[in-house]
Amino acid sequence: MKDQIGSFYYFPSLAFHKAAGGFGAIKILSRPRIPVPFPEPANDYSVLIGDWYNLDHKRLQAVLDYGHRLPNPHGLLINGRGGNDTWFTVEQGKTYRLRISNVGMQNSLNFRIQGHQMKLVEVEGTHTVQTTYDSLDIHVGQSYSVLITADQAPQDYYIVTSTRFTSQVLTSTAVLHYSNSGRQVSGPIPGGPTTQTGWSLSQARTIRTNLTASGPRPNPQGSYHYGLVNVSRTIRLSSSAAQVNGKQRYGVNGVSFIPADTPLKLADHFKIDGVFKVGSIPDNPAGKNLYLDTAVMGADFRAFVEIVFENNENIVQSWHLDGYYFWVVGMDGGQWTPDSRKQYNLIDAVSRHTTQVYPKSWTAVYVALDNVGMWNVRSQFWTRQYLGQQFYLRVYSPVESIRDEYPIPRNALLCGRAAGRTAR
Repeated sequence: MKDQIGSFYYFPSLAFHKAAGGFGAIKILSRPRIPVPFPEPANDYSVLIGDWYNLDHKRLQAVLDYGHRLPNPHGLLINGRGGNDTWFTVEQGKTYRLRISNVGMQNSLNFRIQGHQMKLVEVEGTHTVQTTYDSLDIHVGQSYSVLITADQAPQDYYIVTSTRFTSQVLTSTAVLHYSNSGRQVSGPIPGGPTTQTGWSLSQARTIRTNLTASGPRPNPQGSYHYGLVNVSRTIRLSSSAAQVNGKQRYGVNGVSFIPADTPLKLADHFKIDGVFKVGSIPDNPAGKNLYLDTAVMGADFRAFVEIVFENNENIVQSWHLDGYYFWVVGMDGGQWTPDSRKQYNLIDAVSRHTTQVYPKSWTAVYVALDNVGMWNVRSQFWTRQYLGQQFYLRVYSPVESIRDEYPIPRNALLCGRAAGRTAR
């Protein structure tokens, strides 16, 4: 892939199919001549962690369609298994890369390895300052790469993931197996943080971009000085939850998203009227009762935008922007104000596609809108996304040049009001 490296995962994004599984890891390696800021590891393992329901995804979807909330997840899985059923074999003295992704439905998870420290080296395609941690909080939709060294006594060790910010802590384990192990895992499972948001916020602030390391290209990641670019627009996004027509819904800036009868990108491409309206969601919290709409926000191609995610609820949230990376320049408790910019990191903020927002807190990001298209902005809590906590950002260029956006594929599936038309 062009101009892309790092650790990611795929999953089914339609309806409530994510609850059925179907996800997997994606590894994008640096080109051979592009330097990587650490020696090549002895092996490269993918670790998919997430919460899980024992109920069929159609039953879960039906619960939501009837206007109810889902129960708490039934457990946690590591690479689709629990109870020490997943093993990662290492050799004494060697270093390994673990690419860890939270593929779950709603829970932030803490990840740790008994007796071993983890050196963070990459977050969603960005090489990071190499900080060492005993455990890492990984929020829904996020991916981290760490290096671990098999430098302990030759035996088996617990790999542990557990829920964060929940009244009942769910835990799952796997095994780090030394090839010359003389003892199986035993004893108590190593504990981790539980409800402490301050601990997690402090850790998040330590995750920064390695400015001298190369990214997908040979030039250093710090070559683009995002902190010196003039912000042309500020968008404040506030989440909310309410009953609409007697059913549970979630929204952004007072709007709860409902799908149209035609994919929005097709409607935009063929200029089909009546499918959506640009500007159907405001730039700032509206202070109105939640209502239903096919929410689309317009934005100019090549604008440099500040987005502030505001969380007035008592849960940790996770937000994702399709088609882009953004710089996480700041996060803190309380209400965001223009004075909050004084604490922004304008030098080496981490660049990623998914960020957490702590309870009664805000998170601010900068994004360069250099990718024309119709892009989903959504909660990564899949219940909330399904029940309306999302919208589309239409990044538009009046030039309509193939230099800015590739043509629609000839084999594109044309459905809804686009059925019967010709792709090109």
